[in-house]
Amino acid sequence: MHNAAFAALGLNWRYLAFEVDPKNLRAAIEGARAMNFAGLNLTVPHKLLAVEMVDELDISAKVWGAVNTIRFEVQSSQPVEVRAVGFNTDADGLASSLREDLAVKLHGAKVLLLGAGGAGRTAALKLAAENVAELFLVNRTMSKAEEIAGEIKKQFPSVKISVGYPKAKVDLLLNATSLGLKPADGSPLDEKQFSLKQARAVYDMIYQPAETKLLAAAKAAGCETANGIGMLVQQGAKAFEIWTGQPAPVAVMRRAVEGSVYGV
Repeated sequence: MHNAAFAALGLNWRYLAFEVDPKNLRAAIEGARAMNFAGLNLTVPHKLLAVEMVDELDISAKVWGAVNTIRFEVQSSQPVEVRAVGFNTDADGLASSLREDLAVKLHGAKVLLLGAGGAGRTAALKLAAENVAELFLVNRTMSKAEEIAGEIKKQFPSVKISVGYPKAKVDLLLNATSLGLKPADGSPLDEKQFSLKQARAVYDMIYQPAETKLLAAAKAAGCETANGIGMLVQQGAKAFEIWTGQPAPVAVMRRAVEGSVYGV
């Protein structure tokens, strides 16, 4: 999607993928700095490690506690210094996708969030920052959900938060677990405790396969559904703007992603 965006804007830039072992992450960041890269994207398991490896954290990385985008900035000091600044575009990418792909109004919404890992934590904090009315956290390891709930109570006291399934209806069910990536995976939702008919909309962060078992069941139950392709595009668009300082051609990027992932 980035190379398609560079081409659309006539930029002589190139986006390349590198597999880096976590123990070599610091060396990789320093190598990119030395080679005058404009920036980097990082995915799991590097997002948390990179927090301690950049020179400065943007407010987004401080709030969400993870770095998925780095921008190398040339300082005007003598001798010339190149600083690595860490950003997080995942949270804004999720919120943008929820609004655009599901027309969900987050302010005042009731949300059931499945998963309390790295993606779940970021999603929970972002939803709280968007002033959802109620947030229900469900995770296989309850202590992780309780830890995030405690964090939200301190940072966002106006948000009503609880651990466990709700009894009433919700505006949004959001899956932030990895259950659904593999064909043999079961559903991340315990339908004995929560019926999909209780959710107006269901969003699955997984985008490959395009329709997980959860989304197929949600569609059959009459829910509005969307997968994580929009989040992928939106977080990428924000990273593009951080590096280039230009508005991202989001439609071009989405077409490129869908062509690559789904062959359409």
